Amino acid sequence: MVAVKDAAMDYNNTGISLLAMSHRSKPVMELFDETTDRLCSLLGIPDGYKVLWLQGGASLQFSMVPMNILNEHETADYIDTGAWSSKAIKEARNFGSVNIAGSSKNDNYTFIPKYLEQNAESVYLHITTNNTIYGTQYHVLPEVNNNGFLVADMSSDILSMPIDISDFGLIYAGAQKNMGPAGVTLVIIRKDLVGRAERQIPTMLDYATHVSKGSMFNTPPVFAVFMVNETLKWVESIGGVSAMAEKNRIKAKKLYDEIERNSLFTCPVNPDDRSLMNVPFVFDRDGLDDNDFLSHCSERNIVSLKGHRSVGGFRASIYNAMPEKGLDALISAMQTYEQDQ
Repeated sequence: MVAVKDAAMDYNNTGISLLAMSHRSKPVMELFDETTDRLCSLLGIPDGYKVLWLQGGASLQFSMVPMNILNEHETADYIDTGAWSSKAIKEARNFGSVNIAGSSKNDNYTFIPKYLEQNAESVYLHITTNNTIYGTQYHVLPEVNNNGFLVADMSSDILSMPIDISDFGLIYAGAQKNMGPAGVTLVIIRKDLVGRAERQIPTMLDYATHVSKGSMFNTPPVFAVFMVNETLKWVESIGGVSAMAEKNRIKAKKLYDEIERNSLFTCPVNPDDRSLMNVPFVFDRDGLDDNDFLSHCSERNIVSLKGHRSVGGFRASIYNAMPEKGLDALISAMQTYEQDQ
């Protein structure tokens, strides 16, 4: 990408690399403002929310969320839909009580629980909107049946579809799937939740610190945010998140249709909950070798298809940046492999 090369050598004709600039310099401050404004426009973020650009990935947010908004004597509801929600649950228990409102663990996370047992006193309901390992995704958000609010880990499907930000009290997302490179974490937090916790919070882990300093309390991941801004420009150029959602729907439908048609493969996920981002599939016939199919694909320059060890088989990650022709190549490989058997 020419813009990335130029930024690394001479950012905006300043004669200085973006990598060498102070994070408090005017060009960097303007970059962060521009990136935030562009995100707010794309996602329709209301005035009552703050956008933060942090570090530590979603894994740090597993702790920061309850540390900042769940007091020790309070309860939060969590829905267990996979590995990442399980990790979030583990961390939340360090700060308050956790009620597992629903879980699909006993069925190897092949569906999104629809029938929930929420605690009437819970502060919030936490969900992981897309589950990368198991290939499930929320297509309808759960209702919070008390005065609480939704908290969502959207690391793997942010910007893939329109969302109503007002449905959430807090959204967090690692950038590395759909927004940009690893190293920057997005937090969108409702203003009234900042400073909610009664406990003492380490300065760097306090949302209030980063809100008050505009994500500039410490040196932020400047170049990663630049890359996010370039990605947001691209999303704008194709028509925004609504257009992106349609592209993703078409891509996923092509692959799921082939899995259903092909005599060799099946998808273990409940059809109503199938992800548009991560598509797991396995052999539907005994005696076939996963590695043989992976080699068949590799010979056609189709790689990174091996499924997670807890699911087995194969997994196609078809995030925003995956072109439709990439799906066409995979489908062609599936068809030629079927013909060879």
